[in-house]
Amino acid sequence: MITGDLKNKIDRIWETFWTGGITNPLDVIEQFTYLLFIKQLDEVETQREADAAILGYEPDKIFPDEAQEYRWSKFKNLGDAAKMYELIQNKVFPFIKNLHSDSESAYSRYMGDAIFKIPTPGMLSKVVDGIDGLGLDEANDGGDSKGDLYEYLLSKVATAGTNGQFRTPRHIIKMMVDMVQPNPGDTIIDPAMGSAGFLIEAQNYLRQHHSDLFMDDDQREHFNNNMFYGNDMDTTMLRIGAMNMMLHGVENPNISYRDSLSESNADEEKYSLVLANPPFKGSLDAEAVAANLLKVTKTKKTELLFLALFLRILKKGGRAAVIVPDGVLFGSSKAHKQIRKEIIENNKLTAVVSMPSGVFKPYAGVSTAILFFTKTGAGGTDNVWFYDMKADGFSLDDKRQPVQENDIPDIVARYGNLEAETNRKRTEQSFVVPVEEIKNNDYDLSINKYKEIEYVPV
Repeated sequence: MITGDLKNKIDRIWETFWTGGITNPLDVIEQFTYLLFIKQLDEVETQREADAAILGYEPDKIFPDEAQEYRWSKFKNLGDAAKMYELIQNKVFPFIKNLHSDSESAYSRYMGDAIFKIPTPGMLSKVVDGIDGLGLDEANDGGDSKGDLYEYLLSKVATAGTNGQFRTPRHIIKMMVDMVQPNPGDTIIDPAMGSAGFLIEAQNYLRQHHSDLFMDDDQREHFNNNMFYGNDMDTTMLRIGAMNMMLHGVENPNISYRDSLSESNADEEKYSLVLANPPFKGSLDAEAVAANLLKVTKTKKTELLFLALFLRILKKGGRAAVIVPDGVLFGSSKAHKQIRKEIIENNKLTAVVSMPSGVFKPYAGVSTAILFFTKTGAGGTDNVWFYDMKADGFSLDDKRQPVQENDIPDIVARYGNLEAETNRKRTEQSFVVPVEEIKNNDYDLSINKYKEIEYVPV
């Protein structure tokens, strides 16, 4: 989590933008991100030079010899604000926009229309000093301080809640990724990707658990070019997501501006893993929705349509770990029942993890659950594992302070050994329910339907 000291520093930078006339929070985040990106390119280059010096080879250069003055470590010490401003505006910024201009990469598509908006040398100088003083050292923290920094910046976007864009907390994403265990052969998509949190976490997991994939040319090629896919409808988020992926070392992520639910999305049986927290609140113009999704569940509710989409875009045997609002689990409309029946009868539902309603605070107080299922096209649901998560390591109020209670390690461990769960009682925090019982209950997946409560006499 981000500390008070770091928060204050970020707030001061934010205030510099604000008082300098950049008042739209997304503009602030974007300009902030560009500068962070420029700084991190320099850090990546410095790290490469150090590695190359130890191993005695010539490093791959991001900054060619004639562009050395564009490096953060060089221009931050110029001492002349006007000179630095001119250099960044006329040289450094065009340089980062054209980093991949030779290719059709996501980066070049979304950076093409990036605009440098900082109006004055004095303001730029303050912001550069501020970012330089943040002390974000990627090497020592597994790269998560940047994620936390993004979370914090995004939490300042007052619009974040209104257009359904609230962030998925990092520790919940990590839990889901640890449970599905991505492997080097996977093709992974988040069809509502935001700033690409799920994709970043999946690549972290692969680096930690399958580092040998980088020794294999084919696997490395797959990792950099064809493993990660993300769609979103917001170009600012796409830009932030593309920069985020590149900074985490995925060279060419497939990030597209696309309404995943519309006819224009023709993906079918293409991916082996879906990780997502699709937007809940929206209801859509039914005309725009792809006809083959409406066949599965006739509805305008985005959360149901996204489930139908996941089933369509997964290959046979592909897995999904997705967050849904509680209503999906017990909603009694025909559309709700249709989609639950489709997942349970025609595919394999493995697990339902119910989360407490504070998990998404301060953005939203909705109760949610995570569904884990595999696309089979031929049924296969036998027993469904339920877990009642009561604590996620943070207080469940708007403050979300770290606390001792945390079910996440238990959830990951038990999910990894479902055989051992079959004998647990319904009064425990996790238990197994046979599929017949779920069918007889109108495919209801809310844990309270099956949980038994022990009344202890007072």
